[in-house]
Amino acid sequence: MAPPEQEPAPAPPAAGLPPLQVDGRYFTAGGKPFFWLGDTAWALLGKPDRDETLRYLDTRREQGFNVIQTVAIFPQAGADKPVDGDVSSAADHPDFWENVDFVIDAAAQRGMYLAIHPVWGDKQTGSVVDEGNAGDYGRFLGERFGDRSNVTWTLGGDHPAEGEEGLWRSLAEGLDEGGATQLKTYHPQGDQSSAEWFSGADWLDFHMIQGGHCLRYDVRADLVESTYAARPAKPFVDGEPIYEDHPYCWKPEKGFSTAQDVRRDAYWAVLGGAAGHTYGAHAVWQFSDGGSGALGARGSWTDALDLPAAGQMRHLRELLESLPFGLGEPAPSVLTSDAGSGADRVVANRASDGSYALVYSPSGGEFAVDPGAVPGAARAFWVDPRTGERTETAPGDRYDPPTDGDWVLLVTNR
Repeated sequence: MAPPEQEPAPAPPAAGLPPLQVDGRYFTAGGKPFFWLGDTAWALLGKPDRDETLRYLDTRREQGFNVIQTVAIFPQAGADKPVDGDVSSAADHPDFWENVDFVIDAAAQRGMYLAIHPVWGDKQTGSVVDEGNAGDYGRFLGERFGDRSNVTWTLGGDHPAEGEEGLWRSLAEGLDEGGATQLKTYHPQGDQSSAEWFSGADWLDFHMIQGGHCLRYDVRADLVESTYAARPAKPFVDGEPIYEDHPYCWKPEKGFSTAQDVRRDAYWAVLGGAAGHTYGAHAVWQFSDGGSGALGARGSWTDALDLPAAGQMRHLRELLESLPFGLGEPAPSVLTSDAGSGADRVVANRASDGSYALVYSPSGGEFAVDPGAVPGAARAFWVDPRTGERTETAPGDRYDPPTDGDWVLLVTNR
């Protein structure tokens, strides 16, 4: 029996993209469910030339990514900054903003959205941006880009908001006053969630967590759970999980993150209730030329574009898009065996109408499920997160993954 038919990734549009909107805990675009599959390209607007930009976008589109997270005023990796001292001088750099127009248009032509940080908060708040100039900068951006339908705004930038809530509110209000109607969120520091400061903020449309670049499994699990539990309920994504080929905790002597590390973060987050997920490759976000990259990066960005997990993230998107994923909810009760902990923690997600359940097993080994979790379940499949391949198996109450390593179980009555 053939597995359920998977919907192909959408073709690039001939014209503009519909703006992203929030529907409960998920996103929509043009009234259709939208699964956020992002990539961090922080230096994209200020470092690569236009040919390099197109090479980057073409590759990521072919790999199934539909959101590119980037930064306007970025202080790292040799990126050009469109300011002379602080954000009040941003308008004096028209060539930079014309390049931003180019990138926005190129992304739209490829069916992709840009999630733009107006300014990277880390090491720049209180100097480049402060509560006194943030509103005017937001108005400038709103007037300049507020009508671009494939743009969202990410405030913060690897930065805790403690004591600076007013600064970010001013920037958000400036965007609105300038005519921007796009979605807004906040990107915190590692091991943090925007819900820590902005759970009730009227300007924040969805939450963002940063799982970070260490193997703090329990911290990451708590971040996902607490952000899902924040009220009012909003979508959330992990906007900076562990990057592929990143030194663990920035210490090369501890080794470098693997594709399996990346997949774990992705499936744990999405089955934990996230509205999508963001990937990152350590040499790519900084567009390293292969010399001595920042923070221990190895190799060139062009080679790193094809790291294994970069090509594997599309299988997560394809799996979710083959299901009514807007009905999905974290469902630990689906498991009737011990879920485990740390790197071995098994997670489950179930549609609210009972039409499907997903179980992610990161390390292999038998587990048990409630056979009534999917009433009338007639089919079960092992999904290989490395290839996307589905192999049918008999539905029941105990499952043993085909091999060691990570696997996804799909049980469905469709």
